[in-house]
Amino acid sequence: MSSDQVLKINNSIIQHGPFNDRVYLMKLSPEDYSKIPSRVEEMAEENGYSKIFSKIPSSAKDYFQETGHVEEAYVPGMYNGDEGASFMAKFLSDERENEQSPDVVESVISTALSKHNTPKEVKLSGEEDCFVCTEEDVREMARIYDRVFPSYPFPIHDPEYLLKTMQENLVYFGIRKDEKIVALASCEMDIENSNVEMTDFATLPEYRGRGYSYYLLKKMDAKMREMGIITAYTIARARSYGMNIVFSRSSYSYAGTLVNNTNISGSIESMNIWYKKLIQM
Repeated sequence: MSSDQVLKINNSIIQHGPFNDRVYLMKLSPEDYSKIPSRVEEMAEENGYSKIFSKIPSSAKDYFQETGHVEEAYVPGMYNGDEGASFMAKFLSDERENEQSPDVVESVISTALSKHNTPKEVKLSGEEDCFVCTEEDVREMARIYDRVFPSYPFPIHDPEYLLKTMQENLVYFGIRKDEKIVALASCEMDIENSNVEMTDFATLPEYRGRGYSYYLLKKMDAKMREMGIITAYTIARARSYGMNIVFSRSSYSYAGTLVNNTNISGSIESMNIWYKKLIQM
């Protein structure tokens, strides 16, 4: 399983490569607002990518719209509970711009919204245990991710990558049953901007349907709140009823759909964004 490279342009961070067939502006530095739109476009054209995807403070939106980028999703208060985030896209091919199964995506969203803020009781039995993963777990974690996802936008199948992210800004949560990890998820924290992406949810096929993702998210919300993080969000597969329902049920709000955005489970898929204020300002 390959993945795209992450690098710095000026003071901003991007990921790019043929795997997701895109340039992804992950972090836009304030001093780069006017320079970056043309820079990412050059990079996309040089490499023949079919999409530019940017997560930016909304105050930078005009610079991107001037060069033909459109806002696909908006999360209020993403930056320290104060400024919103705009998820911008520029499509460089007609095929990339068109969702292949719009009816399915629409159905997933409306089904998830119909379950908004309807908590359910999920209890772990005596032989099940929810825990924060440590360095000792990375090999087993990598095996689970490798089994659950034929492809993924970041190299979570690599124990070294998991270890590195664990030491930097990710907290991984797991559920063990009979001494074996059966479900995982992670909190990717942006401490500087007080937001967190709830991501990397994976449950082994034979243990699905038990509410593990919902249970993990509840624990993750509580932990992040305790750490003073203001805003949580997720980027969930747009055709997955399960994950979208988990977030809507947990009182996350729908923010928009990123069309044909991410290489996950073997092909490029659209993704839905959901967000929640963990701490009311």
